[in-house]
Amino acid sequence: MSEEAQKSKKTEENPSENTNVKTAVKLSGGFASKIGMSTVFNDKGEAVPVTVLKFDAWTVTQIKTKEKDGYSAIQLASTPKKAVRSNKASVGHLKKSGFEHSAAQVREMRQELPEGVEIGQRTDMAAFKKGDFVKVTGVSRGRGFSGVVRRWNFAGGPASHGSGFHRKPGSVGNRTWPGRVMAGKRMAGRYGGETVTVKNLEIVDVLLEESVLLIKGAVPGHRNSLVKLMKV
Repeated sequence: MSEEAQKSKKTEENPSENTNVKTAVKLSGGFASKIGMSTVFNDKGEAVPVTVLKFDAWTVTQIKTKEKDGYSAIQLASTPKKAVRSNKASVGHLKKSGFEHSAAQVREMRQELPEGVEIGQRTDMAAFKKGDFVKVTGVSRGRGFSGVVRRWNFAGGPASHGSGFHRKPGSVGNRTWPGRVMAGKRMAGRYGGETVTVKNLEIVDVLLEESVLLIKGAVPGHRNSLVKLMKV
């Protein structure tokens, strides 16, 4: 393989190697992959449960303004796609930001536009500091079809002594009027798989060398899922 072909392949795998990519831009949030949970010790020697988030560098692919789009936002993209998995529309849209083909992850960050932001810039972890508080948004783990005890924490009936309902929901209807089950009644159904936001989570540590954030407490989503972080 020629030197030029090797360089082209390397650029496709990592757009940050593209010479057209500009300096990093500082945003008020970012996207990260959930690695899992662990425990660290603080300065007082106390064990702190943390969620480990892998922060990947994203590329600015579009800048939306109030005058043109009705709101201010920055579109970001990450993880290049292969040519056979890219359509012409996405290739044309992302070409000017440094992607040879398309991107597997394209997200939008609604915020006031930073000064000097340009298409092709990369994001970094400079926005996050130890001790900061963030709100984290992700899709909760899907738990399938669940009953009311698991889904809504109903108490259920006694396990013995003639109980006739145990883990059943009980009566759900009304009288002749209105003669129907009211909307919003808590019943069995699909549990999980919803967009959840957890506020005021503390950043315990920032590991710049590994591009890792340690967030105190639990974060919605399964392992390797994408979560959104915004500074409070």
